[in-house]
Amino acid sequence: MTQIIHNLHFLRPLWLLALVPALCLAILILRRHHGKTPYEGVIAPHLLAHLLTGQDKANRLRPAGLLILFWCLAVTALAGPSWKKAPSPFTEDTSALVIAVKVTPSMTAEDIRPSRLTRASHKVRDLLALRPGARTALVAYAGSAHLVMPLTRDATIITTFAGELSPEIMPEEGDQAAAALALAAEQLEKNNQPGSILLMADSVDPGQLKALEAHAAEHRFPVHILAVAADKGVPVPPDSPPAPPLDAKRMKQAADAVDASLTIISPDDRDIKALNRRIESTPVDAGPPEEGEHWQDSGYALVPLLTLLSLMWFRPGWRVRWR
Repeated sequence: MTQIIHNLHFLRPLWLLALVPALCLAILILRRHHGKTPYEGVIAPHLLAHLLTGQDKANRLRPAGLLILFWCLAVTALAGPSWKKAPSPFTEDTSALVIAVKVTPSMTAEDIRPSRLTRASHKVRDLLALRPGARTALVAYAGSAHLVMPLTRDATIITTFAGELSPEIMPEEGDQAAAALALAAEQLEKNNQPGSILLMADSVDPGQLKALEAHAAEHRFPVHILAVAADKGVPVPPDSPPAPPLDAKRMKQAADAVDASLTIISPDDRDIKALNRRIESTPVDAGPPEEGEHWQDSGYALVPLLTLLSLMWFRPGWRVRWR
C-alpha cells in the first residue's frame, strides 16, 4: 500500500480541473438542501412532520448527489491514475535468434542420416518448436554468406527454407563462417533487436580464426555453435559424399575465438534442449532495464462502476431538478 501511494500519479492531470465545476455544484446542492426541507419556516414544525412524504426524507439518495459522484469518478478515470509499470506491447518476451547454416558439399555427407544438412534442417525445426513466437532469421553460407529469410515469427517458413538448402544454390564454394556471423549480426543491429546467433556447421576453416576473433571484438551478440558431424569410426554408406569426421579440437578453437558455446549434435533431442537452455540463459544486451516499459493506466478499472451508476438514470422519475 505504501508503494502504491508513493507511485500514485495521473497520466493526464489537466483533466482534474474538471473537478472544480463538480465542487461548485456540490456546494450549491448543500445550500439548497440545508435544513430539513424548503418548507421549514412556512409550515409549523408539528404539522410538517405529518405532511412530508417518504420521497422528501433527507437521508434519501438524491439524483443530484449521484451525479456528483459519477462526475468525480469519470474525471478521475479520464485523468489516468497510475501506480505501476507494465511492459510495452512491443517488447519481445523471447530474444531473437539468427541461424547461420553451412551449405557445402561436405554437409551432404551421410555419416549422420539422412545427411548432415538434412539433419541440420530437422534441428532447426525442433529448436523453433521450443521457442514459439520468437523472431528468427536464416542465413546460408559457403564461400559467401546470404540472407535466406529476415527476422520473422513464422517458424514454418524458416523450417521450409532450411529444408530446401543445397550446395547447388550457393554461388561460391568455401567456408566463410565469419562472413555468416557478420551478416547475422547485421540483421539484429538493423532491427535494433536483442538476440543471439547460432552457427550450424560440420567444421570451421582454421583460416577463419582471426576473422572470428575480429567479429567477436566488433559485435556484442552472443554466438552458439552446433557441430553437425559424426565422430571418427561411424560407418558411412559407400555412396556417401566424403565425410570428414568431427574435429572437436578445431571446433572448440572456433568457439573460443568468438566466445561461443559448443554443442555436439545427438541422435535425439538432448542437443537441442541443451542448446535452447544456453540460448535462454545467455545474457543479451537488451538496453536499459526500463526501456519499453510504460505506466499502466488504471482508469479503465472505473469504467464498470461508471456503467452501473449510469443505469440509475433509466429508473422512472429519476432526473436532476435545477429549479
